[in-house]
Amino acid sequence: MPQHLTVGHLLRQLQNLDSDLPIRLAVNPDWPFAHYLGTDVVVGDGMAFIAEDGQEGYLPASVRNALAWA
Repeated sequence: MPQHLTVGHLLRQLQNLDSDLPIRLAVNPDWPFAHYLGTDVVVGDGMAFIAEDGQEGYLPASVRNALAWA
């Protein structure tokens, strides 16, 4: 995965997933938590931004392992 993710790259990764599948943001390998994503996309300074909208809880072990955060 490129360090500078683009909208196109993200869309390609998501296009075959169930559209009702919830999305969480994995944050910080030292404290591996899942965070909710905000529902608004804001474009500014040539980038798209999606706000974090609170913490859900710990990342599942399977996700930590897939991210090599275990």
